[in-house]
Amino acid sequence: MTSRENLPSAEEKEAAVTAMFDRIAPRYDLVNRLMTFRLDVKWRRKSIQSLSVANHSIILDIACGTGDFCRDLEKESFKPFGIDLSQGMLSSAKTSSPLINADALILPIRDASVEGITCGFALRNFTSLPPFFSELKRVLRPGGCVALLEVDEPTNRVIRFGHNFYFGKIVPLLGSILSDGKAYRYLPESVAYLPKFHELEEMLSTAGFHKVTKQKLSGGVAQILTATKPTI
Repeated sequence: MTSRENLPSAEEKEAAVTAMFDRIAPRYDLVNRLMTFRLDVKWRRKSIQSLSVANHSIILDIACGTGDFCRDLEKESFKPFGIDLSQGMLSSAKTSSPLINADALILPIRDASVEGITCGFALRNFTSLPPFFSELKRVLRPGGCVALLEVDEPTNRVIRFGHNFYFGKIVPLLGSILSDGKAYRYLPESVAYLPKFHELEEMLSTAGFHKVTKQKLSGGVAQILTATKPTI
């Protein structure tokens, strides 16, 4: 189990995480592709497939970073736009979709204005998840769906051991060589912030979602959480 001992306090978290992503933005895509062996590309596509919304729907990508999800959503005939708190990430973005520098806990978006929402590897970076889930519910139209892509911990002991070694030792080393060692030590440690599925399911249900599901990816090293806003 990962400890929170070396992680920023709740009061420091937003500023520390934003500054970190500002620093690693220029080489973020390169390091992601290398450290996941390009599996992150496959995971995003599966997340988009799990949305179950009509073509040409308006999709909000939260914590959009350099625009990976937006680019893939465009390829699938959706109309995406992105939001991120890191101006550095937005400055390094490679997408034609509109991007907004804003806080995901206070979305500058009208009620019931988007059909779908994606979010990749960001749940553990928010200061609080209940208000985030409430914001998702607010901006979604009835019947709309969210697809939340995140890391996970494999249940198989052998896979879990190998994954923990790679994620805890190799990824920080790779990050220190190619980008920012401190940032890529934080990313594996930040899994400690991520609640278990039953807790996430309860939070989403409390926020007003139903049909909350979890799809394991690549032996359980990643997961997709989906949830739907009721039509009534």
